[in-house]
Amino acid sequence: MIRRQLDRTGLLLSGLCAVHCIASIVAISLLGLGGHAFFSPDIHRYGLVLALIVAAVAIGWGALKHRQAAPFVVAMTGLSFMGGALAVPHGLQEVVLTIIGVSLVALGHILNLRGHLSRSH
Repeated sequence: MIRRQLDRTGLLLSGLCAVHCIASIVAISLLGLGGHAFFSPDIHRYGLVLALIVAAVAIGWGALKHRQAAPFVVAMTGLSFMGGALAVPHGLQEVVLTIIGVSLVALGHILNLRGHLSRSH
C-alpha cells in the first residue's frame, strides 16, 4: 500500500517537474519575469534529491517484491538524465534532458505499479 502511494507520489512529482520546466520557459519567454526563481539551481537540486529518495524507496522496494528489473533500470536512466541536466547551462539542452529524465522516471513508476498489479492477481 505504501509503495503504491510512493509510486503515485513519484508520478505526481515527475509531472510537476515537467510542468515547471515548460512553464518556466514559457513564462520567461513571454514575460521576461521570474527567471531567478524559476531557474534557480536549488530547485533542480532539491527536486533531484526528492526524486532519488522516492524512486529508491518505491522502485527499489517494488523490484524486491515483483523481481522485475525494468522499472529500476528505466527510472535510474531517467534520474541520470535529470542529473545530467544539472551539469549543463540553463536553456534548451537542460529542458530536454530534464523532460527526458522525468518521463523515464514516471515510466519507471508506472512499470513498478504494473509489476505490483501483475503479482497481486
